Amino acid sequence: MADRLEEYRRRRDAARTPEPVPRETPRRRQAEGGGARFVIQQHHARSLHWDLRLERDGVLASWAVPRGLPRDQGRNHLAVHTEDHPMEYLTFHGEIPAGEYGGGTMTVHDRGTYRCEKWRDDEVIVVLDGERTAGRYVLFATGGKNGRDWMIRRTDPPPEGWTAMPELVRPMHPTPAARLPRDEQEWGYELRWDGVRALAYVSGGRLRLLSETDEDVTGAYGWLRELAEELAPTEVVLDGVLVRIDDAGRIRPARPNARGRVPAGAQYLLFDLLWLEGVSCVDLPYTQRRELLDGLALTGPHWQTPPWFPGTGAEALRTGREQGLPGVVAKRLDSAYEPGRRSRRWLSIDAA
Repeated sequence: MADRLEEYRRRRDAARTPEPVPRETPRRRQAEGGGARFVIQQHHARSLHWDLRLERDGVLASWAVPRGLPRDQGRNHLAVHTEDHPMEYLTFHGEIPAGEYGGGTMTVHDRGTYRCEKWRDDEVIVVLDGERTAGRYVLFATGGKNGRDWMIRRTDPPPEGWTAMPELVRPMHPTPAARLPRDEQEWGYELRWDGVRALAYVSGGRLRLLSETDEDVTGAYGWLRELAEELAPTEVVLDGVLVRIDDAGRIRPARPNARGRVPAGAQYLLFDLLWLEGVSCVDLPYTQRRELLDGLALTGPHWQTPPWFPGTGAEALRTGREQGLPGVVAKRLDSAYEPGRRSRRWLSIDAA
């Protein structure tokens, strides 16, 4: 019988990596009664991806999936067929040293059992039953170099209530107002930033950034790609503004950077959440959207979620003046997000 772990061992030095490197392939019988196991690992290597591993004939048949498993029908994701892995990989997590094959951080994203409906050299159909992943998936070969290029597709409906990530949500805009609302307690207040408005679509650890004129500006703000990797595997649509804070504390718009460099003091300030994990949030009241946004704890080297001031407009306006900002935006606590509209449920008040 051929040694199915020969390629795995050839790529690894047991003295240099914490990965399990067994001396020989253990002879194991496939689990019966639908009890075959699987694991999905999130792997921060040269590029972020997920590894799907299915127990089969004493080893783990493995695919690297750059964007993760699709969560709804209609999407094919690339799945690169890699070498078989030892069964010990069902629980492996840790830091593979830089310079070694697959160097980077590996964590267990999900594990469970699966039922196999078809297993051929060019097509595999399984029903996954994990802690975070459940559904019927087909893996199919598409040819390519050394026959490693496959695709993975979900074939059953997503969970009830799931909606696909929107392709485009146009930003909501406030209406200019001369003063703070009289019913101050019915509003939340945010500082107004002089920046570049942009909506972030994050899926599979990848970022798509659209300007308020629907232009794809992802490449011009390459320094934000790390935000998407930090969020993975969470999928979300965010609203915010791109600014640059100079040495004197002045805030200016963060202009596109064709060279991909990070401008000094660059920040993406996030103030709204429009879609999260298959659920549209635009119809939720402002307070709930802010609660969900704050729960994501988005704080990083070049992004943050600024505080908001519920019911205290005068305090927010005073803070804006002290920081040299142009003013505040008042948002009714019960206001929905109205894509593409200028609404009186959001008001823009100058600090002067």
